[in-house]
Amino acid sequence: MESTQTKTPIFLPRPGLSGGHRQTLASFFLGRRIGLPPAQARLIDVEPGVKVLAHCHWQTDRENALTVIVVHGLEGSSDSQYMLGIAAKGLALGINVVRMNQRNCGGTEALAPTLYHSGRSPDVAAVARNLIDQDHISRLALVGFSMGGNLVLKLAGEWGSSGPVQFRAVAAVCPAVDLAASADALPLRSNRLYEEYFLWKLKGRLRSKAKLFPGAFDTSRLRGIGTLRDFDDRITAYYCGFAGAADYYDRAAATHVVDRIAVPAFILHAANDPFIRILPETRQKFLNNPHITFLETEDGGHCSFLSVANCDDGHWAEIQILEFLRQFM
Repeated sequence: MESTQTKTPIFLPRPGLSGGHRQTLASFFLGRRIGLPPAQARLIDVEPGVKVLAHCHWQTDRENALTVIVVHGLEGSSDSQYMLGIAAKGLALGINVVRMNQRNCGGTEALAPTLYHSGRSPDVAAVARNLIDQDHISRLALVGFSMGGNLVLKLAGEWGSSGPVQFRAVAAVCPAVDLAASADALPLRSNRLYEEYFLWKLKGRLRSKAKLFPGAFDTSRLRGIGTLRDFDDRITAYYCGFAGAADYYDRAAATHVVDRIAVPAFILHAANDPFIRILPETRQKFLNNPHITFLETEDGGHCSFLSVANCDDGHWAEIQILEFLRQFM
């Protein structure tokens, strides 16, 4: 697969929803009716004393169907609308879909005495290994949104050409592959609404963790935190073994390993994403890797891509991901 960078008006925003902020906010506030059959809930050990919750949707012949692990973004869960949307589309296409909660997400705070962060690609690898060993799946793909996009690209790069033989493809929507640049875009005046929302959710989660694991977390460290970088410096880095936010952003960023991705990869990004930044050197790595197809649209916002409905539901990113995955079925 040849590497391409396309910046053409192939994405047509829904009438009245042009612009990065309108797209982003609309995808958050506009509800969806998504029909999904009941999932098999599975708790998976990702390291000693830590479990994550996955919701598995199986085809009748699960071993021979393509299995896709989908990973959500910051403060999302397996019930995020894009997770449900891509699951419904994947099931209809004949794919096994596993909606993975990152540790502490989806109501699982009590299952891990640690925090989740953008570098925990081994958690995704553990879920993949569980499906391979327990369900004997024959083909595997990874899909991630935003923070989840960084995680799946990071894992694909870490695996390189030595991943499981079942691993066939990876796809990411608006991946936060340059963590520092994206974190530093959030304090911009136009982005403060997003940053305040993330901080409200993250601070609340830490307070919940402190109640569940007395003595493990000091909520006084939240005082004075006003940006995501502050939170990552005083909380994420402190409790997850990093020297500080800068060290965390550097070590957790997928940009360092995307050149090693050795399976077909599809990366979708919107040029007007309000806060995800992809640096020139990372773009060049995308272009230099013959396995990566990088598609950048003029519009689409952050993980939104609400388009004109044309014999579909107008959720264009989900449709593009499934079109990419169709070749591996």
